Amino acid sequence: MPDMFEPLARDLATPFGTASQLLHGNVRAVLFDLDGTLADTALDLVAAVNKVRTDRGLPPGPYETLRLQASHGARGLIGSAFGVAPEDAAFPALRDAFLANYEAALCVQSRLFEGIPALLDALAARGMPWGIVTNKATRLTHPLVKLLGLADGAACVVSGDTTPHSKPHPAPLLYAAECIGIAPGHIVYVGDDLRDIQAGKAAGMATVAAAYGYCGDSLAPAEWQADAVVERAGAIAPLVMSPA
Repeated sequence: MPDMFEPLARDLATPFGTASQLLHGNVRAVLFDLDGTLADTALDLVAAVNKVRTDRGLPPGPYETLRLQASHGARGLIGSAFGVAPEDAAFPALRDAFLANYEAALCVQSRLFEGIPALLDALAARGMPWGIVTNKATRLTHPLVKLLGLADGAACVVSGDTTPHSKPHPAPLLYAAECIGIAPGHIVYVGDDLRDIQAGKAAGMATVAAAYGYCGDSLAPAEWQADAVVERAGAIAPLVMSPA
C-alpha cells in the first residue's frame, strides 16, 4: 500500500511555496468535489445516459467519450450523447429521462477512488474536518453520499441547489466554510474540473486539481492555475498535512 505521504504531487510554484509544501500547518479543513474527485461515478452516469439512447433505438455511446462529461452532469452528458444543448427544445425530455434512469440506479458501480478512504481516515485522525461541495442536485447528492458511506464523516454536504449559485460561483464554497466554522483562507478545495478551481480561488481557498478525475475535454489540469495538481488521491495528504 502506498505511503500516505508519497510524493505524487507535481511540484508547482504556489503562493505558499511549492506544491509539496502547500499550506501544511495553515490548513484546517479540506473540501472536495464529489463526482470525479471523491467518487468514480462515471459508470453509473454513462449507463443512465446510454439507456436514454437505447430506449430511443440508438446504440450506446462510447464510454471513454461520455466519461469526460461525467463531472458536467445532465448538461454535459446529454450534450455529448445527443448533440443537444440546454436551450434546444429536445433537451428537457432527454434530461428528465436521464435523471430518472440515474436516480433509479444511483450507486450500482460507483466507488470511492483508491486512496480516498485512507485520506479521509487520516484527516479524521488529525481532527481536520472535511466536506463535500458538488453541483449535483440535493435529491441525488444525499442518497449517493449515504450509499458511498460518506454521510457520517462529512462535516458538511453542499449541493448545486443549496445556494442561489452553483460553481464556478464561490457561494457554495463560502457557505461550506461558514457551515464548518473555518475561514476560507485555511481551507483547501480539491476538484477535477476547471470550474472547481475557479470557485475555490474566488472563495479565497487554496486549490488542488484532481487530474485522476474526469477533467472534461478542454484545458488540461496543469493549465487551470490550481495551487497543485495531483495524479492520484494518495498525493493529496502531503499537501494538506505534515507527516506525523
